[in-house]
Amino acid sequence: MPLTRLAVDALGVVTICLVSLLVLIGLFCISYTLYFRYRIQRSNYVQLGYFNGPWVVRIAFNLLSIWWAISQILRLPLLRQDGRILGSLGIQWQEDMCKYYMISNLGFTEPCLMLTMFFLVHASLQWREILNQRWNLKTMSYVFLCTLPILVLDLIFVLFGPKFERSDSDVLKLPRMFTGTSFLLTRAGQPAMVICTYPLLCTILHGLFAAILTSYLLLLGRQMASSVINKKLRMRVCLLILLVSSSLPSMAIFLGFSVMAKAHFLREALAFSGFFLLFSCVLAGIFVLVYLPVADSLALSRGLRVSEFEGGGRRSFSLAEEDFIESISLIAASQGPPTTARTSNVSTKQGSISFRTMIKGEGSSSCMVEEEMTTFSLV
Repeated sequence: MPLTRLAVDALGVVTICLVSLLVLIGLFCISYTLYFRYRIQRSNYVQLGYFNGPWVVRIAFNLLSIWWAISQILRLPLLRQDGRILGSLGIQWQEDMCKYYMISNLGFTEPCLMLTMFFLVHASLQWREILNQRWNLKTMSYVFLCTLPILVLDLIFVLFGPKFERSDSDVLKLPRMFTGTSFLLTRAGQPAMVICTYPLLCTILHGLFAAILTSYLLLLGRQMASSVINKKLRMRVCLLILLVSSSLPSMAIFLGFSVMAKAHFLREALAFSGFFLLFSCVLAGIFVLVYLPVADSLALSRGLRVSEFEGGGRRSFSLAEEDFIESISLIAASQGPPTTARTSNVSTKQGSISFRTMIKGEGSSSCMVEEEMTTFSLV
């Protein structure tokens, strides 16, 4: 028993460390996104502003990640022991916190995270459309509307599910594993702490939602393989899709088996495995969908600024800076006036496009900065 308790506490310590890491990364990416927006508003490179289009959705994705991560701490048995933060609360309070955790995570934050990630991935195919404030508001509205049915069903399962356990009808009566969100762990015949468990009905609902979303993501990946976006973006997003499509169903399976596990350590190990799989997806999503687009755009803005300082002549760009031009040129050609992009007559590189950025001053005059790059990787 002491070894089992130490192993469970070790999982709790690892969970807290991973949660702290995700919170720090999320706060950094929020600041990074706001800084990029500030830079775009102060600069006159209008094409770069396109890549700041989904800034609201990116910040919302980070905020949901932080919320989801912090909520994980409420479930840990490490903090529910005597003398710990949650252990000083009464039994009823701990049971209510388990209910809140199930409704908050399985019913709201996890579906919202999955949907927000899906819309950010889908935005990589929308280079012919303007990702403006209206797109941000419409996207977040779709996320909340699609999450609402899952939230309502989880509320019904968690709040009204225990009534089916006490039902006199054999047809309506359900075992506790289907609706129970917690159980009381006793030691020497005395109540020790409340352990949170995943209701099987909520887990099944969560698994069905993950399966539907995974199927659509795989279909989206197939569309991206034949799209006009560049190879680097395709590789990044396809790797993300493969990670998400393999992790989400596995997470639902782990959580489902944790409900049926009898041993305390096995139950916590399965729950931790489900947490770690989603943690990996969220971390990869932040890196691919939030950090890299901003970092690449800032690299290009520095390159354009140096070019302008040198008098508008050609200069040699690094591979990271050269990654931008094709997508920007495609966007400029599809959204801007006909003079914003043209095919280079000088470059003979495959896929190379000569890009002109209109830099509008306060007056009616404008100057053209012509740069030559190759491919770009960005959502």
